[in-house]
Amino acid sequence: MNSPLRSHPASLRIVTSTLALLLALSLTGCVGMWGRGRHHESSSVVQFLYPNKDLPFIQPQIPTLRLPLRVGIAFLPVSNPGGPYAVQANFTEQHKTDLLRKVSAQFKSLPFVQSIEIIPATYLRPGGGFENLDQLRAMLGIDVIVLLGYDQSQNSRDTEASIAYWTIVGAYLVPAQRNSTNTLMEAVVYDIPSRSLLFRAPGTSSMINNATLFRSAHELSKDSALGIEQAAAQMTTNLAQEIELFKVRAREEPQSVKIEHKPGYTGGGSLEAGFALILCGLLGMAALRRDPSARQS
Repeated sequence: MNSPLRSHPASLRIVTSTLALLLALSLTGCVGMWGRGRHHESSSVVQFLYPNKDLPFIQPQIPTLRLPLRVGIAFLPVSNPGGPYAVQANFTEQHKTDLLRKVSAQFKSLPFVQSIEIIPATYLRPGGGFENLDQLRAMLGIDVIVLLGYDQSQNSRDTEASIAYWTIVGAYLVPAQRNSTNTLMEAVVYDIPSRSLLFRAPGTSSMINNATLFRSAHELSKDSALGIEQAAAQMTTNLAQEIELFKVRAREEPQSVKIEHKPGYTGGGSLEAGFALILCGLLGMAALRRDPSARQS
């Protein structure tokens, strides 16, 4: 027996068109829910140190660094985790601890640093400001603190080429997505008593890729982890350079940084004292090589 639809081509076209429209609307609904999303997560230095915009800006004083320094290092608390249709950043506490250790190693190698303390995240509260840092100074005996913060923003949206993916055959053929991930990581070094910023070192990463809708979350998650890794690597490289520049500035611009000695410290009068001792040792060895009689005596 013939189907009523086969005997009426016009009815068949109407049914086909209706099914196509319903499928298109269903896919459009999916895109409306998952095709466009934004994730933003940050731990801002400004928001931590100056949480109240109504209070006057704290005027820093000329820092007085009493050698050898006791340095603290900590990650700032996250102020706004997640977002609509968020893809969680792959920046775990273990990743933060590993990065803290890498940065700590750069300070431990300095002859004028006595110790460096990795501060647990629970010791810093959102918007704690310099009052929070004063508490850490009293509790841990630190002079200088290194604060690490980051800001990562991820966006997922339909590309202009996504129209080419529309079809009424197969519900899994979906629009492509353009995923962008931008990451900023920053290390700021403060002298706590003077409220003075000694130096800072940033690191950035930016990437864009295309993915189908059903792989968008997976790709964003991978980009999140890679963005953090790239920004952290650039930051640690820049931090090493900034430490060297700060030592030069402390030596050549005594009006910007005062250097004192703690009781019992026998180092030189500047941040370059340790390096001067090493240089003298090398010059002495070179002199012995040139003078055989000195070696025999």
